[in-house]
Amino acid sequence: MQFSEGQTVIHPQHGPATVTEVLDRQVNGGSRRYVQLRVHRTDLHVAVPVDKADEVGLRSVYAAAQVKELLDVLGAPAGEPEEAWSRRFKANSERLRTGDLALIAGVIRDLARRQEERGLSAGEKDMLKHARSPVLAELALALSITDAEAEELLDSTILGGHAS
Repeated sequence: MQFSEGQTVIHPQHGPATVTEVLDRQVNGGSRRYVQLRVHRTDLHVAVPVDKADEVGLRSVYAAAQVKELLDVLGAPAGEPEEAWSRRFKANSERLRTGDLALIAGVIRDLARRQEERGLSAGEKDMLKHARSPVLAELALALSITDAEAEELLDSTILGGHAS
């Protein structure tokens, strides 16, 4: 991936970030190229070696086709839910840890629908809240919409795709 100042990228742990600089640093007697990022909505700055960007998981903001796939996941029928809370929580935690937005969207969809039907435990409510953040940020950036519009789109897609 090529980086340029002002470019918006997605960091897997920190979310959307803007490239503030591409620079060379002296490390262990050699020169190494870094991309300096300013994480959106925080004061956090992160430097990532350019040669490790793919390994770290830096990527471009989703394109229209990828957004459609994400919305398709959010609107799809839910899978068979695990009834045991502890197993369901563990499975969802594992899906969230991957950082894969499609898997995260599936967790959001399933938890949001379960919340509508039966309610969620406090742990699952926290999980849902935290899982929504990267998907909302991606939708807002990719579609050039406000956070509120992204939230409305996410909620209407999940509940609109739900057939009771």
